[in-house]
Amino acid sequence: MTAPTLFPNAPDISAEDYCVFGLATCFVKADGEVEQVEAIEPIPSAALEAIAAGVPTSYRLAVGTTLGAVFADGTLQVPADFPSNASFGSDFATRAVAAARTYKRNPDASQHIPLGTTRSDFNYSTERKRVLNAERVVSAEDNVKQHSYTHQVL
Repeated sequence: MTAPTLFPNAPDISAEDYCVFGLATCFVKADGEVEQVEAIEPIPSAALEAIAAGVPTSYRLAVGTTLGAVFADGTLQVPADFPSNASFGSDFATRAVAAARTYKRNPDASQHIPLGTTRSDFNYSTERKRVLNAERVVSAEDNVKQHSYTHQVL
């Protein structure tokens, strides 16, 4: 008998699957001002390995847990070590499934944050601000000028 799946569209993912969730410091632009927000996001294995190697990151802390602990009883549960005012990032469930798959493919990455532990000794930096609702405005000045012979056969 197989265990029921947590996500109907992802039968390969179960509630017992390991995943890392991080508390990121992000920013939201509103009325011309930038406000700081705390976002809970799943961290894929490749990103965790880079963060553990000392790459500057916006994650203050991260917890290694199971998907079932965060998606308990059909609702999202804030991990215990995270502040209660933290909000879940956009497309959280889809990104959590994708991140869990990376740990299934690369189980050695879970050694950085073992199941049930929290880690906060990252190279935390907000020098490069992550603005969540930033809009890119493209103008004619953004076009790269090319030489007249760029597309000619010489």
